[in-house]
Amino acid sequence: MVDHNPEPSPQSTAMLEWHDGDMPYSRAFDDHFYCRSDGRLECGHVFLAGNGLPRRWHQPGHFRIGELGFGTGLNFCETWRQWRSAAPAGACLHFTSFELFPMRADDIGRALSHWPEIERERAALLDAWPENPEGRITIALAPDIRLTVVCGAALAGLLAEESCFDAWFLDGFAPARNPEMWSAELMAAVFRHTVPGGSFSTYAAAGFVRRNLLAAGFTVERRAGFAGKREMLCGTRPAAD
Repeated sequence: MVDHNPEPSPQSTAMLEWHDGDMPYSRAFDDHFYCRSDGRLECGHVFLAGNGLPRRWHQPGHFRIGELGFGTGLNFCETWRQWRSAAPAGACLHFTSFELFPMRADDIGRALSHWPEIERERAALLDAWPENPEGRITIALAPDIRLTVVCGAALAGLLAEESCFDAWFLDGFAPARNPEMWSAELMAAVFRHTVPGGSFSTYAAAGFVRRNLLAAGFTVERRAGFAGKREMLCGTRPAAD
């Protein structure tokens, strides 16, 4: 099922540049969409391992991942790829992402074409992606996989969200270029929409990001970043707070 508003997306091809072939670059935020060395491996190191995944997919039931910044859909596709081989029978994954500027299908396809490892997931995502992504997009991609992309400002979308999440991928553009995605108010909303004992991870390690996560109520741990980056952050909402 795809539930969306047919109005044109605010994202346009004019807001994208392509570097080194198929590396998307945002003119709006003056930043690349993912690590220039290997965005798929970065996803595995930062977002999956940083949240203790796939180790936590060990029992039947629903597992909910929230994401700030859908971008090209790379994190979703790599998560789905790993879910295929790790999740037990009877488990379901619901991946919900908040994205201000949803990309068109052809741009998503171009960006993800770099990785043959996720070709199966890429093809399924492109086949279901709406022509004009807008509003709240909900796609059932398999009996055990559901994707929701909430288009618009992350804070407004999250304040209206009813679900709480087991894990968060905090993947906005660099904090210096996209400070609203790392604000104290948004981090507090992320905390409120995290189950007790739930987790977050992010490539970002800026001091104000760490302080905002701590102020929201998360425990915060510094870990080694990906591809020579000195630090990244991960943490949990205490099981009893």
